[in-house]
Amino acid sequence: MLSTLFSNPLVFLLWAIGLVLAISIHEYAHARVADRLGDPTPRSQGRLTLDPRSHLDPLGTIALLFLGFGWGRPVMFDPYNLRSPRRDSALIALAGPASNLLFALILSLCTRFLPALSFIAPIFGVLILMNISLAIFNLVPVFPLDGEKILGGLLSPALYQEYQNIMRQYGTIILILLLLPIAGGTSPISALISPVISFVTNLLL
Repeated sequence: MLSTLFSNPLVFLLWAIGLVLAISIHEYAHARVADRLGDPTPRSQGRLTLDPRSHLDPLGTIALLFLGFGWGRPVMFDPYNLRSPRRDSALIALAGPASNLLFALILSLCTRFLPALSFIAPIFGVLILMNISLAIFNLVPVFPLDGEKILGGLLSPALYQEYQNIMRQYGTIILILLLLPIAGGTSPISALISPVISFVTNLLL
């Protein structure tokens, strides 16, 4: 993305806005669902807002803008405040990707059924792609991505405990290896999720 800053500043700006908005929606959804499920932690930490300043991690934002991947500030929650910690943790994790997909769907419907907005369709297209990409990426079941906690709501407690132990030890290393480009310049994680992102994007666009 860094090369785009110099070759086409407008495209870079649109991508930057799309990434910031997608992350803010994603983290806000985590916080809102945790709050609704009985945990006051996100509210006490000022995370029940769409203000990007509450959700962006400085280093993660720089990485997003210049490397194409990065992270926001994780929403903290206390599982002891939840009625069903394993299930509710999975729901809180699912809220982030689900919110991005829902936002992408709303934008898609606007471009299709509101002709007056056709002049900003390219901007909507960027936002749709950003939100789909963030959602699908976070569904990968590797710690610290949301998919790891979502998987916890589907596996048996014993099996998930074993999986969680592995992820807590090696998850970050596994994720880094998945992000590193291999032969041909494509990372394993890109090869895994790009077809899914393309499929969902084609459906909406």
